[in-house]
Amino acid sequence: MPAPLDRVDTTPELPAAADAVVIGGGIVGIFAAYYLARRGLKVVLVEKGLVGAEQSSRNWGWCRQQNRDARELPMSTKSLDLWERFFAETGEDTGFRRCGLFYLSNSDEELAGWARWRDFARSVGVTTHMLSGAEATERGRATGASWKGGVFSPTDGTADPARAAPAVARAILKLGGTVHQSCAARGIAIEGGRVAGVVTEHGTIRTKIAILAGGAWASSFCRQLGIRFPQASIRSSILSVSPGASGLPDALHTSAVSVTRRSDGGYTLAISGRGRVDPTAQQFRFAREFLPMFARRWRSLAPGGLEGFRSGHESLARWRLDRPTPMERMRILDPAINQATIRLTHARALELLPALKKTGISAAWAGYIDSTPDGVPGIGEIASLPGFILAAGFSGHGFGIGPGAGHLIADIATGDEPIVDPRPYHPDRFGKSAWGKVADF
Repeated sequence: MPAPLDRVDTTPELPAAADAVVIGGGIVGIFAAYYLARRGLKVVLVEKGLVGAEQSSRNWGWCRQQNRDARELPMSTKSLDLWERFFAETGEDTGFRRCGLFYLSNSDEELAGWARWRDFARSVGVTTHMLSGAEATERGRATGASWKGGVFSPTDGTADPARAAPAVARAILKLGGTVHQSCAARGIAIEGGRVAGVVTEHGTIRTKIAILAGGAWASSFCRQLGIRFPQASIRSSILSVSPGASGLPDALHTSAVSVTRRSDGGYTLAISGRGRVDPTAQQFRFAREFLPMFARRWRSLAPGGLEGFRSGHESLARWRLDRPTPMERMRILDPAINQATIRLTHARALELLPALKKTGISAAWAGYIDSTPDGVPGIGEIASLPGFILAAGFSGHGFGIGPGAGHLIADIATGDEPIVDPRPYHPDRFGKSAWGKVADF
């Protein structure tokens, strides 16, 4: 079974014009559209497949400040507040709650790294608690093991990947925006050197603002516009188990396996950082930029197969705007599961938390995590094409910081005071060397 996902209604008629068009119905694009609609703009969101169907429903659901890179931490903090505020604003439930995130370790090196991050976090007003061996062992008693130490971040939490993006889509519809599924954006209409519209498979929408929140498809889309955006995807496989276990933490990370309680009472199981690198033409094109990233994380990565070529999201091909594009041939990225990873993840989870032996595997799926060379997203208006705002490359962090990213995108589009300093995220930085600047966490 694939990752669970709520469904939302599609607006039947494509508008001829809009104040802004958002391309991509993942968590970042959907929140960008929401914050634009709240400001009174006529917003159209187009999604080639289903809202939330790719990585936005295939992640753990963690919404964290803990262990964030310094560049992302301000957005993480703002996002937690926005996750919380969203329900009060709309009545739509994303499943968000500040349950706290719990980390356990027997590695002195890992604990020392967490302690350094704790010291940094204090300097910017973020609360995190280092746990002694006795405290970690007591709080982690569901494991039945002794631990050298741990971390508890009480203000962090989780949201439900199956429900979050669809909930925000419903809020957009209530505000008068429109949501169009099975409607791929093929390209951008340009007049006078700036955005004049978004060309979709069902017609052109006139607009002066186009926001590309295309996830793993973003680089190939940018290529059609002569915009160079270095991006590489990692295929990650995870699973969920049925309800039945009790006494477990809501969200637990260890180096062996991580476990997250789902809204239905089951759990999502994953190995942090574990993934397959499926070779594609785009991977080879940007190989040099990603050497520092892969050098740091090679222990967690393994060579993949032909899934990337089959999916078509990392093609170097050019396409015409009056013909079907790769997005229409692959509406939803649903790559093959790595069964060895699923077996290993499940075995490790049962060993770590014996109570999970009362459950069974309910679903397993894979997804593509799109990354930038430095592990920090690219968000900003592209100077060479005024009106075109890029928001992609969230490097596995997009779900948790989706509300803050969406708010920042809306700020950029409307010229409002940005919710966080936008400079660390601007895609212009990829024109320079990213060597030595890979995200710490």
